[in-house]
Amino acid sequence: MKNNKNIIIGTLLVVILIMAVGYSAFATQLTLNGTAEIIGNWDIRITSITAQDVSQNCDPGEPQFTNTTVTFNAKLVKPGDYITYLVMIENYGTFDATLQNFKFTPEEKGSSAIIYTTSEPNNLLPAGEQTCFLLKVMYDENSKEVPEVKTRTITGIIEYVQK
Repeated sequence: MKNNKNIIIGTLLVVILIMAVGYSAFATQLTLNGTAEIIGNWDIRITSITAQDVSQNCDPGEPQFTNTTVTFNAKLVKPGDYITYLVMIENYGTFDATLQNFKFTPEEKGSSAIIYTTSEPNNLLPAGEQTCFLLKVMYDENSKEVPEVKTRTITGIIEYVQK
């Protein structure tokens, strides 16, 4: 009987050993290595500013711009005079952009005889495309006298976000 137990235990050990060898022969460990890289870029720029329509005897100055700023110095002579500037914006990036904020605020302490108006650029600016807007500065045609304060600065925000 003892021999039978030993044979059974030996047989079970051999079976377990065969199962372990069989499992390891059919088990494979797989390894995955990888790297992800973002190659897109965000690049919305002002590309130009030009005087499009100028009243006689007015001076649009030499408008200046960088990728993100515009500066102009308009000189108006008499009531009703105006200068219209065309500002170009281009999407050099790889993402489409949506206009989120377009707001121009004239200086409160400046001359109320100087009026600013703007058109709005396209709401959607696809990658690789361009849009524009007009900025008009005008000497109020209803002004009856030369104001004490003769200048008025405007500050603008043009904000695009990823679509």
